[in-house]
Amino acid sequence: MLRFAGFELDLDRVELRTADGTALKLRPKTFALLHLFATNANRLLSKHELMVLIWPNIHVGDDSLFQCIREIRSALGDSERRIVRSVSGRGYLFEAEVFSDKAAGTSPGQAPADPASPVLPVPAPSVGQRQSYTRRHPVLAASLVVGFAAALAFAAPILMQRLATPETLTITVVPVKPQTSDAATVSMAADFTDRLTDGLSEIGNIRVLSQQEGAGVVSASATSSPKADFIVRGELEHNRDKWEVQARLIEPGTGQVEWSSGYSVPASGIDKQLSQSRLAAGIGNSLALQLNALTHARMPAPDSKIIVEQAAAFLNRTDRERFADAEDMLQKAHTAKPDDVDIDAALSAHLMRGVALVWYPVAENEAIEQSARTLLEEALKKEPNYIPVLQAYCRLLQTINEFTDTLVACENTLRFNPWDGLAMFQIGMAQMRLGRYEDSLSTFEQADAADTPQVSRWTWTLGAGVALVFMGRYEESLPWLQRSLAITPASGRTDMVMAAALEALGRHEEARQHMAAGLRIRPGTNRDNVALPSKNQSPRYNERAAEIVDLMAAAGLPDK
Repeated sequence: MLRFAGFELDLDRVELRTADGTALKLRPKTFALLHLFATNANRLLSKHELMVLIWPNIHVGDDSLFQCIREIRSALGDSERRIVRSVSGRGYLFEAEVFSDKAAGTSPGQAPADPASPVLPVPAPSVGQRQSYTRRHPVLAASLVVGFAAALAFAAPILMQRLATPETLTITVVPVKPQTSDAATVSMAADFTDRLTDGLSEIGNIRVLSQQEGAGVVSASATSSPKADFIVRGELEHNRDKWEVQARLIEPGTGQVEWSSGYSVPASGIDKQLSQSRLAAGIGNSLALQLNALTHARMPAPDSKIIVEQAAAFLNRTDRERFADAEDMLQKAHTAKPDDVDIDAALSAHLMRGVALVWYPVAENEAIEQSARTLLEEALKKEPNYIPVLQAYCRLLQTINEFTDTLVACENTLRFNPWDGLAMFQIGMAQMRLGRYEDSLSTFEQADAADTPQVSRWTWTLGAGVALVFMGRYEESLPWLQRSLAITPASGRTDMVMAAALEALGRHEEARQHMAAGLRIRPGTNRDNVALPSKNQSPRYNERAAEIVDLMAAAGLPDK
Protein backbone atom coordinates (compact mmCIF):
# COMPACT_ATOMS: atom_id res chain seq x y z
CA MET A 1 0.00 0.00 0.00
CA LEU A 2 1.30 3.45 -0.91
CA ARG A 3 -0.10 6.48 0.90
CA PHE A 4 0.19 10.12 -0.20
CA ALA A 5 -1.81 13.35 -0.06
CA GLY A 6 -4.82 11.65 1.57
CA PHE A 7 -4.95 8.77 -0.94
CA GLU A 8 -4.09 5.07 -0.83
CA LEU A 9 -2.68 3.20 -3.82
CA ASP A 10 -3.43 -0.50 -3.22
CA LEU A 11 -1.02 -2.52 -5.34
CA ASP A 12 -2.63 -5.89 -4.54
CA ARG A 13 -6.14 -4.80 -5.54
CA VAL A 14 -4.87 -2.39 -8.23
CA GLU A 15 -7.01 0.36 -6.76
CA LEU A 16 -6.75 4.03 -5.83
CA ARG A 17 -8.84 5.00 -2.78
CA THR A 18 -9.68 8.25 -1.05
CA ALA A 19 -9.22 8.73 2.71
CA ASP A 20 -12.79 7.48 3.35
CA GLY A 21 -12.17 4.30 1.37
CA THR A 22 -13.96 5.29 -1.84
CA ALA A 23 -12.39 3.51 -4.81
CA LEU A 24 -11.54 5.66 -7.82
CA LYS A 25 -11.53 3.87 -11.16
CA LEU A 26 -8.34 4.22 -13.23
CA ARG A 27 -7.44 2.62 -16.54
CA PRO A 28 -4.56 0.09 -16.27
CA LYS A 29 -2.00 2.38 -17.95
CA THR A 30 -3.11 5.33 -15.80
CA PHE A 31 -2.73 3.21 -12.64
CA ALA A 32 0.72 2.06 -13.82
CA LEU A 33 1.79 5.68 -14.40
CA LEU A 34 0.54 6.76 -10.96
CA HIS A 35 2.44 3.84 -9.40
CA LEU A 36 5.58 4.95 -11.26
CA PHE A 37 5.14 8.52 -10.03
CA ALA A 38 4.53 7.41 -6.44
CA THR A 39 7.63 5.18 -6.37
CA ASN A 40 9.69 8.08 -7.76
CA ALA A 41 8.24 10.91 -5.72
CA ASN A 42 10.10 14.23 -5.89
CA ARG A 43 12.32 12.96 -8.73
CA LEU A 44 12.09 14.55 -12.16
CA LEU A 45 11.04 12.00 -14.79
CA SER A 46 11.44 12.86 -18.45
CA LYS A 47 8.62 12.29 -20.92
CA HIS A 48 10.83 9.74 -22.68
CA GLU A 49 11.38 7.77 -19.45
CA LEU A 50 7.66 7.69 -18.73
CA MET A 51 6.72 6.51 -22.20
CA VAL A 52 9.42 3.81 -22.34
CA LEU A 53 8.45 2.42 -18.92
CA ILE A 54 4.66 2.54 -19.35
CA TRP A 55 4.54 1.53 -23.03
CA PRO A 56 7.61 -0.73 -23.44
CA ASN A 57 8.28 -1.81 -27.03
CA ILE A 58 5.22 0.08 -28.27
CA HIS A 59 5.29 3.33 -30.26
CA VAL A 60 2.55 5.66 -29.00
CA GLY A 61 1.99 9.37 -29.45
CA ASP A 62 2.44 12.00 -26.75
CA ASP A 63 -1.33 12.20 -26.37
CA SER A 64 -1.45 8.77 -24.70
CA LEU A 65 0.83 10.06 -21.94
CA PHE A 66 -1.00 13.38 -21.64
CA GLN A 67 -4.35 11.56 -21.32
CA CYS A 68 -3.04 9.41 -18.45
CA ILE A 69 -1.67 12.48 -16.68
CA ARG A 70 -5.00 14.28 -17.08
CA GLU A 71 -6.80 11.26 -15.57
CA ILE A 72 -4.39 11.17 -12.61
CA ARG A 73 -4.83 14.88 -11.93
CA SER A 74 -8.60 14.52 -12.16
CA ALA A 75 -8.62 11.55 -9.76
CA LEU A 76 -6.40 13.38 -7.25
CA GLY A 77 -8.32 16.66 -7.58
CA ASP A 78 -5.05 18.21 -8.70
CA SER A 79 -6.52 20.92 -10.94
CA GLU A 80 -3.83 23.36 -9.76
CA ARG A 81 -1.09 20.87 -10.63
CA ARG A 82 0.48 20.95 -7.18
CA ILE A 83 1.04 17.17 -7.07
CA VAL A 84 1.78 16.22 -10.69
CA ARG A 85 3.86 19.17 -11.85
CA SER A 86 4.95 19.87 -15.40
CA VAL A 87 8.54 21.06 -15.58
CA SER A 88 8.77 22.96 -18.84
CA GLY A 89 10.87 21.22 -21.45
CA ARG A 90 12.13 18.60 -18.98
CA GLY A 91 9.33 16.30 -17.81
CA TYR A 92 7.13 15.73 -14.76
CA LEU A 93 7.59 15.80 -10.99
CA PHE A 94 5.34 14.00 -8.48
CA GLU A 95 5.58 16.40 -5.55
CA ALA A 96 4.23 14.52 -2.52
CA GLU A 97 5.51 12.63 0.50
CA VAL A 98 4.80 8.96 -0.14
CA PHE A 99 4.75 6.22 2.50
CA SER A 100 4.55 2.45 2.16
CA ASP A 101 2.40 0.10 4.24
CA LYS A 102 3.96 -3.32 4.74
CA ALA A 103 0.57 -4.89 5.37
CA ALA A 104 -0.04 -4.99 1.65
CA GLY A 105 3.39 -6.40 0.87
CA THR A 106 6.10 -4.63 -1.02
CA SER A 107 7.12 -4.19 -4.60
CA PRO A 108 10.44 -3.36 -6.20
CA GLY A 109 11.58 0.11 -5.19
CA GLN A 110 9.67 0.18 -1.85
CA ALA A 111 11.26 0.26 1.61
CA PRO A 112 9.55 -2.51 3.67
CA ALA A 113 11.03 -1.88 7.10
CA ASP A 114 8.32 0.27 8.71
CA PRO A 115 4.54 0.54 8.27
CA ALA A 116 4.98 4.16 7.29
CA SER A 117 8.42 4.37 5.76
CA PRO A 118 9.06 6.76 2.83
CA VAL A 119 9.09 5.01 -0.53
CA LEU A 120 12.47 4.76 -2.22
CA PRO A 121 12.77 5.58 -5.93
CA VAL A 122 12.78 2.68 -8.35
CA PRO A 123 16.43 2.33 -9.42
CA ALA A 124 17.51 2.90 -13.00
CA PRO A 125 18.72 -0.17 -14.96
CA SER A 126 22.16 -1.22 -13.84
CA VAL A 127 25.22 -1.35 -16.05
CA GLY A 128 24.89 -5.12 -16.00
CA GLN A 129 21.28 -4.90 -17.18
CA ARG A 130 22.25 -2.57 -20.00
CA GLN A 131 25.13 -4.86 -21.00
CA SER A 132 22.74 -7.82 -20.87
CA TYR A 133 20.45 -6.02 -23.30
CA THR A 134 23.26 -5.35 -25.76
CA ARG A 135 24.36 -8.99 -25.56
CA ARG A 136 20.81 -10.16 -26.26
CA HIS A 137 20.37 -7.69 -29.12
CA PRO A 138 23.85 -7.26 -30.62
CA VAL A 139 22.64 -6.33 -34.11
CA LEU A 140 20.24 -3.70 -32.78
CA ALA A 141 22.89 -2.35 -30.40
CA ALA A 142 25.42 -2.07 -33.21
CA SER A 143 22.89 -0.41 -35.50
CA LEU A 144 22.06 2.12 -32.79
CA VAL A 145 25.73 3.01 -32.42
CA VAL A 146 26.18 3.37 -36.17
CA GLY A 147 22.91 5.26 -36.48
CA PHE A 148 23.85 7.65 -33.69
CA ALA A 149 27.24 8.31 -35.25
CA ALA A 150 25.56 8.97 -38.58
CA ALA A 151 23.06 11.27 -36.91
CA LEU A 152 25.87 13.27 -35.37
CA ALA A 153 27.58 13.63 -38.74
CA PHE A 154 24.42 14.58 -40.65
CA ALA A 155 22.86 16.68 -37.92
CA ALA A 156 25.80 18.87 -36.90
CA PRO A 157 24.04 22.08 -38.09
CA ILE A 158 20.93 21.18 -36.10
CA LEU A 159 22.89 20.23 -32.99
CA MET A 160 24.72 23.54 -33.19
CA GLN A 161 21.35 25.30 -33.42
CA ARG A 162 20.26 23.68 -30.17
CA LEU A 163 23.24 25.23 -28.41
CA ALA A 164 21.90 28.67 -29.35
CA THR A 165 19.02 28.75 -26.86
CA PRO A 166 16.56 31.56 -27.57
CA GLU A 167 15.12 33.85 -24.96
CA THR A 168 12.99 32.06 -22.34
CA LEU A 169 9.45 33.33 -21.78
CA THR A 170 7.27 32.64 -18.76
CA ILE A 171 3.61 32.10 -19.62
CA THR A 172 0.68 31.88 -17.22
CA VAL A 173 -2.23 29.83 -18.57
CA VAL A 174 -5.56 30.80 -17.02
CA PRO A 175 -8.27 28.12 -17.27
CA VAL A 176 -10.43 28.75 -20.31
CA LYS A 177 -13.89 30.01 -19.35
CA PRO A 178 -16.88 27.92 -20.43
CA GLN A 179 -19.51 30.31 -21.76
CA THR A 180 -22.30 28.09 -20.49
CA SER A 181 -22.57 26.04 -17.31
CA ASP A 182 -23.61 22.70 -18.83
CA ALA A 183 -21.42 19.76 -17.91
CA ALA A 184 -20.22 19.07 -21.46
CA THR A 185 -18.93 22.62 -21.99
CA VAL A 186 -17.33 22.80 -18.54
CA SER A 187 -15.57 19.46 -19.18
CA MET A 188 -14.42 20.49 -22.65
CA ALA A 189 -13.03 23.79 -21.32
CA ALA A 190 -11.05 22.01 -18.58
CA ASP A 191 -9.65 19.41 -21.00
CA PHE A 192 -8.77 22.11 -23.52
CA THR A 193 -6.85 24.01 -20.83
CA ASP A 194 -4.94 20.87 -19.84
CA ARG A 195 -4.03 19.99 -23.40
CA LEU A 196 -2.91 23.53 -24.23
CA THR A 197 -0.83 23.73 -21.04
CA ASP A 198 0.76 20.33 -21.67
CA GLY A 199 1.67 21.32 -25.21
CA LEU A 200 3.13 24.68 -24.22
CA SER A 201 5.22 22.97 -21.54
CA GLU A 202 6.86 20.92 -24.31
CA ILE A 203 8.33 24.06 -25.91
CA GLY A 204 12.00 24.30 -25.01
CA ASN A 205 12.16 28.01 -24.20
CA ILE A 206 8.73 28.40 -22.58
CA ARG A 207 8.19 28.15 -18.83
CA VAL A 208 4.52 27.49 -18.12
CA LEU A 209 2.63 28.41 -14.96
CA SER A 210 -0.98 27.35 -14.41
CA GLN A 211 -3.52 29.47 -12.58
CA GLN A 212 -6.99 29.03 -11.19
CA GLU A 213 -9.36 31.78 -12.20
CA GLY A 214 -9.30 34.36 -9.41
CA ALA A 215 -6.41 32.62 -7.62
CA GLY A 216 -2.68 33.20 -7.48
CA VAL A 217 -0.09 31.70 -9.79
CA VAL A 218 0.86 28.13 -8.95
CA SER A 219 4.62 27.94 -8.86
CA ALA A 220 7.32 25.53 -7.82
CA SER A 221 7.44 27.20 -4.43
CA ALA A 222 4.45 27.99 -2.30
CA THR A 223 6.07 31.21 -1.19
CA SER A 224 7.09 32.61 -4.55
CA SER A 225 5.15 33.56 -7.67
CA PRO A 226 7.40 34.19 -10.65
CA LYS A 227 6.35 37.11 -12.77
CA ALA A 228 4.83 36.01 -16.07
CA ASP A 229 5.90 37.67 -19.29
CA PHE A 230 2.50 36.90 -20.79
CA ILE A 231 -0.89 35.56 -19.75
CA VAL A 232 -3.05 33.30 -21.92
CA ARG A 233 -6.81 33.70 -21.47
CA GLY A 234 -9.72 32.38 -23.44
CA GLU A 235 -13.38 31.42 -23.65
CA LEU A 236 -15.06 28.30 -25.01
CA GLU A 237 -18.61 27.92 -26.24
CA HIS A 238 -20.73 25.23 -27.81
CA ASN A 239 -22.17 27.04 -30.81
CA ARG A 240 -24.75 24.94 -32.64
CA ASP A 241 -22.80 22.15 -34.29
CA LYS A 242 -19.27 23.15 -33.28
CA TRP A 243 -16.96 23.97 -30.42
CA GLU A 244 -15.45 27.43 -30.65
CA VAL A 245 -12.60 28.86 -28.60
CA GLN A 246 -11.21 32.39 -28.59
CA ALA A 247 -7.83 32.97 -26.95
CA ARG A 248 -5.58 35.96 -26.30
CA LEU A 249 -1.96 36.54 -25.26
CA ILE A 250 -1.79 39.49 -22.87
CA GLU A 251 1.15 41.48 -21.56
CA PRO A 252 0.30 41.69 -17.81
CA GLY A 253 2.00 45.01 -17.08
CA THR A 254 0.09 47.00 -19.68
CA GLY A 255 -2.87 44.75 -20.46
CA GLN A 256 -1.95 44.98 -24.13
CA VAL A 257 -3.18 42.10 -26.30
CA GLU A 258 -0.16 40.77 -28.23
CA TRP A 259 -2.06 38.07 -30.09
CA SER A 260 -5.61 36.88 -30.50
CA SER A 261 -6.98 33.88 -32.37
CA GLY A 262 -10.09 31.78 -32.65
CA TYR A 263 -10.54 28.17 -33.68
CA SER A 264 -13.43 25.75 -34.02
CA VAL A 265 -13.96 22.02 -34.51
CA PRO A 266 -17.13 20.04 -35.22
CA ALA A 267 -19.12 19.05 -32.15
CA SER A 268 -20.28 15.81 -33.78
CA GLY A 269 -18.87 13.29 -36.21
CA ILE A 270 -15.53 12.90 -34.38
CA ASP A 271 -14.92 11.53 -30.91
CA LYS A 272 -14.47 13.76 -27.88
CA GLN A 273 -10.73 13.20 -27.47
CA LEU A 274 -10.05 14.05 -31.10
CA SER A 275 -12.16 17.22 -30.75
CA GLN A 276 -10.14 18.22 -27.69
CA SER A 277 -6.84 17.47 -29.40
CA ARG A 278 -7.67 19.45 -32.54
CA LEU A 279 -9.14 22.37 -30.63
CA ALA A 280 -6.03 22.71 -28.46
CA ALA A 281 -3.74 22.23 -31.46
CA GLY A 282 -5.59 24.86 -33.50
CA ILE A 283 -4.94 27.49 -30.83
CA GLY A 284 -1.58 26.04 -29.74
CA ASN A 285 -0.10 26.04 -33.25
CA SER A 286 -0.92 29.71 -33.78
CA LEU A 287 0.23 30.62 -30.27
CA ALA A 288 3.53 28.72 -30.64
CA LEU A 289 4.28 30.62 -33.85
CA GLN A 290 3.54 33.94 -32.13
CA LEU A 291 5.72 33.12 -29.11
CA ASN A 292 8.51 32.02 -31.41
CA ALA A 293 8.23 35.27 -33.37
CA LEU A 294 8.48 37.27 -30.12
CA THR A 295 11.91 35.72 -29.48
CA HIS A 296 12.89 36.09 -33.13
CA ALA A 297 15.63 38.68 -33.65
CA ARG A 298 13.89 40.22 -36.64
CA MET A 299 10.13 40.50 -36.37
CA PRO A 300 8.50 39.55 -39.70
CA ALA A 301 7.79 42.57 -41.88
CA PRO A 302 4.01 42.95 -42.42
CA ASP A 303 4.33 42.85 -46.22
CA SER A 304 6.59 39.75 -46.05
CA LYS A 305 3.99 37.98 -43.96
CA ILE A 306 1.29 38.85 -46.51
CA ILE A 307 3.39 37.50 -49.40
CA VAL A 308 4.10 34.24 -47.55
CA GLU A 309 0.40 33.80 -46.72
CA GLN A 310 -0.66 34.55 -50.30
CA ALA A 311 1.81 31.98 -51.64
CA ALA A 312 0.56 29.41 -49.11
CA ALA A 313 -3.05 30.07 -50.16
CA PHE A 314 -2.22 28.64 -53.59
CA LEU A 315 -1.32 25.23 -52.18
CA ASN A 316 -4.71 23.68 -51.44
CA ARG A 317 -6.34 22.49 -54.65
CA THR A 318 -3.25 23.66 -56.45
CA ASP A 319 -2.19 23.01 -60.01
CA ARG A 320 1.02 23.72 -61.93
CA GLU A 321 -0.11 27.18 -62.99
CA ARG A 322 -0.99 28.31 -59.47
CA PHE A 323 2.21 26.74 -58.19
CA ALA A 324 4.20 28.73 -60.77
CA ASP A 325 2.36 31.95 -59.81
CA ALA A 326 3.28 31.42 -56.15
CA GLU A 327 6.92 30.75 -57.05
CA ASP A 328 7.06 33.91 -59.17
CA MET A 329 5.66 35.93 -56.27
CA LEU A 330 8.23 34.53 -53.83
CA GLN A 331 11.16 34.93 -56.24
CA LYS A 332 10.32 38.62 -56.78
CA ALA A 333 10.01 39.15 -53.03
CA HIS A 334 13.40 37.47 -52.46
CA THR A 335 15.02 39.73 -55.07
CA ALA A 336 13.56 42.79 -53.37
CA LYS A 337 14.43 41.57 -49.84
CA PRO A 338 17.43 39.20 -50.04
CA ASP A 339 17.95 39.25 -46.23
CA ASP A 340 14.35 38.44 -45.24
CA VAL A 341 14.45 34.99 -43.61
CA ASP A 342 10.66 34.57 -43.84
CA ILE A 343 10.77 34.95 -47.61
CA ASP A 344 13.86 32.71 -47.82
CA ALA A 345 12.19 29.95 -45.82
CA ALA A 346 8.96 30.15 -47.82
CA LEU A 347 10.79 30.12 -51.15
CA SER A 348 12.98 27.18 -50.16
CA ALA A 349 9.97 25.19 -48.96
CA HIS A 350 8.14 25.99 -52.20
CA LEU A 351 11.06 24.82 -54.33
CA MET A 352 11.30 21.53 -52.44
CA ARG A 353 7.55 21.01 -52.71
CA GLY A 354 7.93 21.29 -56.48
CA VAL A 355 10.74 18.73 -56.46
CA ALA A 356 8.63 16.33 -54.38
CA LEU A 357 5.66 16.72 -56.74
CA VAL A 358 7.97 16.27 -59.76
CA TRP A 359 6.83 19.61 -61.17
CA TYR A 360 10.32 20.52 -62.37
CA PRO A 361 12.29 18.72 -65.08
CA VAL A 362 14.32 16.02 -63.34
CA ALA A 363 17.52 17.41 -64.86
CA GLU A 364 16.97 20.66 -62.92
CA ASN A 365 16.40 19.05 -59.51
CA GLU A 366 20.02 19.15 -58.36
CA ALA A 367 20.35 22.88 -59.07
CA ILE A 368 16.99 23.58 -57.40
CA GLU A 369 17.97 21.57 -54.31
CA GLN A 370 21.26 23.46 -54.06
CA SER A 371 19.45 26.78 -54.36
CA ALA A 372 17.05 25.81 -51.57
CA ARG A 373 19.91 24.59 -49.36
CA THR A 374 21.85 27.84 -49.86
CA LEU A 375 18.80 29.91 -48.91
CA LEU A 376 18.27 27.91 -45.75
CA GLU A 377 21.87 27.72 -44.63
CA GLU A 378 22.05 31.51 -44.74
CA ALA A 379 18.73 31.80 -42.92
CA LEU A 380 19.87 29.32 -40.23
CA LYS A 381 22.96 31.42 -39.55
CA LYS A 382 20.74 34.43 -38.89
CA GLU A 383 17.89 32.67 -37.10
CA PRO A 384 18.83 29.17 -35.87
CA ASN A 385 15.65 28.70 -33.80
CA TYR A 386 13.03 30.32 -36.01
CA ILE A 387 10.15 27.96 -36.80
CA PRO A 388 9.62 28.81 -40.51
CA VAL A 389 13.34 28.24 -41.18
CA LEU A 390 13.37 24.98 -39.21
CA GLN A 391 10.27 23.75 -41.04
CA ALA A 392 11.82 24.45 -44.44
CA TYR A 393 15.11 22.76 -43.48
CA CYS A 394 13.18 19.73 -42.24
CA ARG A 395 11.38 19.52 -45.61
CA LEU A 396 14.62 19.95 -47.56
CA LEU A 397 16.39 17.08 -45.81
CA GLN A 398 13.49 14.65 -46.27
CA THR A 399 13.13 15.57 -49.94
CA ILE A 400 16.83 14.95 -50.66
CA ASN A 401 16.72 11.59 -48.79
CA GLU A 402 18.87 12.52 -45.80
CA PHE A 403 16.55 10.56 -43.50
CA THR A 404 18.63 10.39 -40.33
CA ASP A 405 19.21 14.13 -40.49
CA THR A 406 15.49 14.63 -41.20
CA LEU A 407 14.49 12.96 -37.94
CA VAL A 408 16.83 15.24 -35.97
CA ALA A 409 15.82 18.43 -37.80
CA CYS A 410 12.09 17.77 -37.61
CA GLU A 411 12.23 16.89 -33.91
CA ASN A 412 14.04 20.20 -33.42
CA THR A 413 11.12 21.92 -35.17
CA LEU A 414 8.68 20.20 -32.80
CA ARG A 415 10.77 21.47 -29.89
CA PHE A 416 9.38 24.92 -30.65
CA ASN A 417 5.95 23.90 -31.96
CA PRO A 418 4.69 20.48 -30.78
CA TRP A 419 1.54 20.87 -32.93
CA ASP A 420 3.38 21.16 -36.27
CA GLY A 421 1.70 18.52 -38.44
CA LEU A 422 3.97 19.27 -41.40
CA ALA A 423 7.08 18.42 -39.35
CA MET A 424 5.33 15.22 -38.20
CA PHE A 425 4.58 14.39 -41.85
CA GLN A 426 8.26 14.73 -42.76
CA ILE A 427 9.19 12.51 -39.80
CA GLY A 428 6.61 9.94 -40.92
CA MET A 429 7.94 9.92 -44.48
CA ALA A 430 11.50 9.44 -43.25
CA GLN A 431 10.39 6.58 -40.99
CA MET A 432 8.48 4.92 -43.83
CA ARG A 433 11.38 5.13 -46.27
CA LEU A 434 13.61 3.60 -43.60
CA GLY A 435 11.20 0.64 -43.57
CA ARG A 436 9.52 1.55 -40.27
CA TYR A 437 5.92 1.45 -41.55
CA GLU A 438 4.22 1.03 -38.15
CA ASP A 439 6.12 4.00 -36.71
CA SER A 440 5.31 6.13 -39.73
CA LEU A 441 1.57 5.35 -39.51
CA SER A 442 1.58 6.30 -35.83
CA THR A 443 3.31 9.59 -36.68
CA PHE A 444 0.81 10.40 -39.44
CA GLU A 445 -2.06 9.64 -37.04
CA GLN A 446 -0.47 11.97 -34.49
CA ALA A 447 -0.32 14.70 -37.14
CA ASP A 448 -3.98 14.07 -37.96
CA ALA A 449 -4.89 14.42 -34.27
CA ALA A 450 -3.33 17.90 -34.34
CA ASP A 451 -4.66 18.70 -37.83
CA THR A 452 -2.49 21.82 -38.17
CA PRO A 453 -1.46 23.68 -40.22
CA GLN A 454 -4.54 23.50 -42.41
CA VAL A 455 -2.56 24.06 -45.62
CA SER A 456 -0.78 20.72 -45.07
CA ARG A 457 -3.78 18.55 -44.16
CA TRP A 458 -3.58 16.56 -47.38
CA THR A 459 0.00 15.48 -46.69
CA TRP A 460 -0.42 13.36 -43.56
CA THR A 461 -3.68 11.85 -44.83
CA LEU A 462 -1.79 10.80 -47.97
CA GLY A 463 1.09 9.58 -45.78
CA ALA A 464 -1.21 7.42 -43.65
CA GLY A 465 -2.79 5.95 -46.78
CA VAL A 466 0.61 5.15 -48.30
CA ALA A 467 1.85 3.58 -45.04
CA LEU A 468 -1.21 1.32 -44.92
CA VAL A 469 -0.68 0.29 -48.56
CA PHE A 470 2.94 -0.61 -47.76
CA MET A 471 1.63 -2.67 -44.84
CA GLY A 472 -0.81 -4.48 -47.15
CA ARG A 473 -3.85 -3.01 -45.37
CA TYR A 474 -5.47 -1.85 -48.60
CA GLU A 475 -9.07 -1.45 -47.43
CA GLU A 476 -7.98 0.69 -44.48
CA SER A 477 -5.90 2.89 -46.76
CA LEU A 478 -8.82 4.02 -48.94
CA PRO A 479 -10.54 6.45 -46.51
CA TRP A 480 -7.21 8.20 -45.85
CA LEU A 481 -6.45 8.51 -49.56
CA GLN A 482 -9.98 9.72 -50.30
CA ARG A 483 -9.64 12.42 -47.62
CA SER A 484 -6.36 13.56 -49.16
CA LEU A 485 -7.93 13.71 -52.64
CA ALA A 486 -10.86 15.73 -51.31
CA ILE A 487 -8.44 18.38 -49.99
CA THR A 488 -5.93 18.45 -52.85
CA PRO A 489 -6.95 16.52 -55.98
CA ALA A 490 -4.09 17.79 -58.12
CA SER A 491 -1.00 15.94 -56.93
CA GLY A 492 -1.54 12.88 -59.13
CA ARG A 493 0.47 10.67 -56.78
CA THR A 494 -2.56 10.12 -54.53
CA ASP A 495 -4.60 8.75 -57.45
CA MET A 496 -1.79 6.39 -58.40
CA VAL A 497 -1.43 5.01 -54.86
CA MET A 498 -5.21 4.57 -54.70
CA ALA A 499 -5.07 2.73 -58.03
CA ALA A 500 -2.56 0.27 -56.52
CA ALA A 501 -4.77 -0.30 -53.45
CA LEU A 502 -7.90 -0.83 -55.57
CA GLU A 503 -6.04 -3.19 -57.91
CA ALA A 504 -4.92 -5.26 -54.92
CA LEU A 505 -8.55 -5.44 -53.77
CA GLY A 506 -9.69 -6.68 -57.17
CA ARG A 507 -11.56 -3.49 -58.00
CA HIS A 508 -9.91 -3.27 -61.40
CA GLU A 509 -12.15 -0.77 -63.17
CA GLU A 510 -11.93 1.77 -60.32
CA ALA A 511 -8.17 1.23 -60.25
CA ARG A 512 -7.86 2.04 -63.94
CA GLN A 513 -9.98 5.18 -63.51
CA HIS A 514 -7.71 6.49 -60.75
CA MET A 515 -4.59 5.65 -62.71
CA ALA A 516 -5.96 7.53 -65.72
CA ALA A 517 -6.70 10.54 -63.49
CA GLY A 518 -3.16 10.43 -62.10
CA LEU A 519 -1.62 10.24 -65.57
CA ARG A 520 -3.64 13.24 -66.72
CA ILE A 521 -2.11 15.27 -63.91
CA ARG A 522 1.37 13.74 -64.27
CA PRO A 523 1.82 12.94 -67.99
CA GLY A 524 4.96 11.00 -68.78
CA THR A 525 4.91 9.00 -65.55
CA ASN A 526 5.89 5.37 -66.05
CA ARG A 527 7.38 2.37 -64.22
CA ASP A 528 10.86 3.87 -64.41
CA ASN A 529 10.08 7.23 -62.79
CA VAL A 530 6.97 6.78 -60.62
CA ALA A 531 8.87 5.78 -57.46
CA LEU A 532 10.63 8.18 -55.11
CA PRO A 533 14.45 8.40 -55.46
CA SER A 534 15.99 5.30 -53.89
CA LYS A 535 19.02 6.96 -52.26
CA ASN A 536 19.32 5.93 -48.57
CA GLN A 537 16.02 4.02 -48.63
CA SER A 538 15.94 0.71 -46.78
CA PRO A 539 15.95 -2.59 -48.71
CA ARG A 540 12.62 -3.40 -47.04
CA TYR A 541 11.08 -0.24 -48.46
CA ASN A 542 12.59 -0.72 -51.93
CA GLU A 543 11.35 -4.30 -52.19
CA ARG A 544 7.83 -3.35 -51.17
CA ALA A 545 7.84 -0.27 -53.44
CA ALA A 546 8.61 -2.52 -56.42
CA GLU A 547 5.56 -4.68 -55.58
CA ILE A 548 3.35 -1.59 -55.43
CA VAL A 549 4.66 -0.38 -58.79
CA ASP A 550 3.62 -3.79 -60.19
CA LEU A 551 0.09 -3.12 -58.93
CA MET A 552 0.16 0.32 -60.56
CA ALA A 553 1.28 -1.26 -63.82
CA ALA A 554 -1.62 -3.70 -63.65
CA ALA A 555 -3.92 -0.67 -63.23
CA GLY A 556 -2.56 0.97 -66.38
CA LEU A 557 0.78 2.61 -65.53
CA PRO A 558 2.87 2.55 -68.74
CA ASP A 559 6.15 0.64 -68.86
CA LYS A 560 7.93 3.54 -70.62
